[in-house]
Amino acid sequence: MKNILIIGGTSGIGKALTEKLSATHKLYVTSRNPLASNNQNLTYLQYDVATGDFPAAALPAHLDGVVYCPGTINLRPFKGIKPETFEQDLQVNFIGLVKTLQQVLPLLQAAPNASVIAFSTVAVKMGMPFHTSVAGAKGAIEGFARAFAAEFAPKIRMNVISPSLTDTPLADKFLNSDVKREKSAERHPLKKVGTPEEIASAAAYLLSEDSSWISGQIFHIDGGMSSLLTSV
Repeated sequence: MKNILIIGGTSGIGKALTEKLSATHKLYVTSRNPLASNNQNLTYLQYDVATGDFPAAALPAHLDGVVYCPGTINLRPFKGIKPETFEQDLQVNFIGLVKTLQQVLPLLQAAPNASVIAFSTVAVKMGMPFHTSVAGAKGAIEGFARAFAAEFAPKIRMNVISPSLTDTPLADKFLNSDVKREKSAERHPLKKVGTPEEIASAAAYLLSEDSSWISGQIFHIDGGMSSLLTSV
């Protein structure tokens, strides 16, 4: 039974991953509000990546995996985005990841083969209008992940999952009507919107021993959007 820390594991992809792993692994799941659980394999820890102190004392002697889920979706024309918004997006998406990994690095190094997972966005590869803030913050994650994976190989692996728009509470304003949902699905070669469970399955694989020869990679799980052109 592995010890897995999931930052932001009470909503969206993080929640789906928590539900997927809670029967087979010992999970430490952070949330901004205190929660209780009857599952002996599941411990909730209060933590806000933007303002809170990390609850390092509540963690075990080693961590086999860390998954960083917090994210933002600020889609606006560049000329209307204040520098403070860029700073906020960077804080939640990237700086929070850095702070977390600095806190738990000794615990990852104490494990025989640890795995770290972060999340990017298809907009980093594609180049989409109105995505300058979120793509900038997520692009920092992709560059960081490769450097981190190189520095700590072979002891710690790090990979990034880069989804397209996924049906989570964070994306609700883009999917809150049948028309919006249909238009979003049509933009993808596979003609559907991604689900948290699909992304969580990829994360579970990257935490498992089945992926022990994979590190420094960006996995585009995006309905084919970043790679396939189905009409000319």
